[in-house]
Amino acid sequence: MLSKSKVDPSLASFLSSLFNILLKMLVYITALGVLGIQMTSFIALLSAAGLAVGLALSGTLQNFAGGVMILFFKYFKVGDFIEGQGHAGTVKEIQIFVTILTTPDNKTIIVPNGPLATGTLVNFSAQETRRVEWTFGIAYGDDVDKAYAVLNRLINGDERILKDPEPFAGVSALADSSVNIVVRAWVKAEHFWPVFFAMNEQVYKAFATEGLTIPFPQRDVHVYQAG
Repeated sequence: MLSKSKVDPSLASFLSSLFNILLKMLVYITALGVLGIQMTSFIALLSAAGLAVGLALSGTLQNFAGGVMILFFKYFKVGDFIEGQGHAGTVKEIQIFVTILTTPDNKTIIVPNGPLATGTLVNFSAQETRRVEWTFGIAYGDDVDKAYAVLNRLINGDERILKDPEPFAGVSALADSSVNIVVRAWVKAEHFWPVFFAMNEQVYKAFATEGLTIPFPQRDVHVYQAG
């Protein structure tokens, strides 16, 4: 039924295993009742034991509830790149109690579902597009319009950068050692890092070719002679 309803595979697997356990428990209790065994005391004992186990495993039950929330509300899915509880990585698997992440350097991180479902979470894969932002500095005295022309040429030359929304470039700060120009452009989510690194390299090379200086922090010291 879940397959025909096109339910998310992770959710279908979760519900199937849950119902499988519940139905087996129901069958066992019913079978014992059919055999003539008095189930009232047994059920009371089972309930008391269940309460004791539930109190002892309160954290585990919280993680179970968190897994249900994640699967039902679809905060993220397998394959998404997320950041939560101080960790970031690609979702490899959503289990009943934990979510397994794989980091960019191929480490496996196991995060409990409870804190993940109730804490702050960033899903970098939720949107199809993302905005890339750079800050490039030029020296005081350099031609700002020339810097704009170089940046626009590089942006227009990269087909991965979207034309809508339109890229933006403007002076963001007159800093201590540089005139800072902020550049913002939109790309598809999968192109975010390739475009980010490529633009940094291209700007460095183009500024040097065009005679624009990328300054480093410096301080002018003036010495005055008394008398």
